[in-house]
Amino acid sequence: MTSLAPGSPNPAGAPLTASAAESPQAAPAHHAGDDHGGHVDARLFGLATFLVADGMTFAGFFAAYLTFRSVNPLPAGSNYELELILPTINTALLVISSVTFHRAGSNLRSGNRSACRSWLLGTVVLGLAFLAGQMVEYFNLPFGLTDNLFASTFYALTGFHGLHVTLGVICILIVWWQARQGGRISQQEHFGLEAAELYWHFVDGIWVVLYGILYLL
Repeated sequence: MTSLAPGSPNPAGAPLTASAAESPQAAPAHHAGDDHGGHVDARLFGLATFLVADGMTFAGFFAAYLTFRSVNPLPAGSNYELELILPTINTALLVISSVTFHRAGSNLRSGNRSACRSWLLGTVVLGLAFLAGQMVEYFNLPFGLTDNLFASTFYALTGFHGLHVTLGVICILIVWWQARQGGRISQQEHFGLEAAELYWHFVDGIWVVLYGILYLL
């Protein structure tokens, strides 16, 4: 067998030598859809950016409330005592809902889509129960939205958080539907569920801080 001189073209039909076949250039290329290429998922970065910005918005509300409360005390009799029973129950509902959402994700990653959907529905029920409890509290408060600065801040904080819970419930229902069809949400592709779960945990954490500032301080 004749060997090729370095740099000379391979004639048609001539077999490659073993060294040429084992050249590092023959290694398989990395596929663009592979998630393990050392690249950060842009979707995760976008979600984290959104949550940081949203957290800063809540931080502004908290700072405003604490500032108003310290430098502008309300007249005697205008600061109402808030009932703790219903807000405490609501806090327990949200904490439990974080557990149920985590269980949904664990079941999906293990391939049990049926159990995942059940846990997602349980999370939705807990979220709706929280919103119902908040509406009951609104109807029984001894002050209105425009009574004083305390009342306005209270409604702004709890209402803004309630909006986040509502959006979270909608997102969970969308994830539930996608998991039911088994296309976009599956054992192999579950970023949508993870994103909704991270958002839900964020909303729950914000409520715990809000509960401590508004009801316990």
